[in-house]
Amino acid sequence: MADTYKGACFCGAVEFETSGKPNVAGYCHCKDCQAWSAGPINAFSLWPPASVVITKGADNVGTYNKTENSYRKFCKICGGHIMTDHPGLGMVDVYANLLQGFDHAPTLHVHYGSKMVSVKDGLPKFKDFPTSFGGSGEMLPD
Repeated sequence: MADTYKGACFCGAVEFETSGKPNVAGYCHCKDCQAWSAGPINAFSLWPPASVVITKGADNVGTYNKTENSYRKFCKICGGHIMTDHPGLGMVDVYANLLQGFDHAPTLHVHYGSKMVSVKDGLPKFKDFPTSFGGSGEMLPD
C-alpha cells in the first residue's frame, strides 16, 4: 500500500492528501515563492497530479495564477496556502510543511540566483532550474 499523507489549510476547512512518493523535493528561492509564502525559502514536494486529492472543502479552494507556470491554491476562508499546480512540469507542489508525518528529503535548491539567505547544506544549487525542468542547469556555489 502506498504511503498516504494528509494535510489541511490553516483553518481546516480544506483537507487534502497525497499518496505514494513525490517525484522530487527541494527548496525554492524564487521571488514569487518568497512573496507568496512571506518567507525566504519554500520547501516544495512535487507530486504527480493523480497522487493529490482534495478530500474536504473543494468549494473553498481558490486559485491565483500570476503566470501560466504556477496556479497557486488557497483556502477562500482563511487564506491558507494549500498547493500549486505547475502545468508545464506536469506536477503539483504540495507544501512539504503541510503534510503530516511526511519526511521532507530535499535533493536540490532551485532559483538560488534569487536567494535571500544562503544555505550551506551540500545540496546542488541551481541558478534557476535543472535542464530537466526547462532551466539553464547552471549551478551556483554552496
